Amino acid sequence: MPPDEQDQPMPETPGRDRPPLFLALGRAVIGRCPQCGRGRLFAGYLRQVEHCSVCGEAWGHIRADDAPPWLTILLVGHIILPLAITVERVADWPDWVGMTLWPTLALALAALILPRAKAIMLTLIWLTRAHGSEPA
Repeated sequence: MPPDEQDQPMPETPGRDRPPLFLALGRAVIGRCPQCGRGRLFAGYLRQVEHCSVCGEAWGHIRADDAPPWLTILLVGHIILPLAITVERVADWPDWVGMTLWPTLALALAALILPRAKAIMLTLIWLTRAHGSEPA
């Protein structure tokens, strides 16, 4: 394909094959379009693009609602709490260190996980053709 045509969106094809689950999820986790793997999935930190700039797949109509924060809280809690409990048992530092360290780590981890959780949820809704996954 000539370089000029590479950046042109492909027309939306109803019934186009969707990639396998783990390939689509892998693409989404790195912020790429789950369909083609080349276009961006997000226009901002959590705002998804309306359409992929490469393949034309529609993303703006899919709503993940509360699922990404739920998944983020679940993961952060299961990572930070065992770590904090283990370290606090053996650490001999003042209380203020732990009260500063653990919330800071939890917030940083949540900020890192949240967009990836949203990408995962958008991809799962799209792949399973769940209610709201098709443009109106």
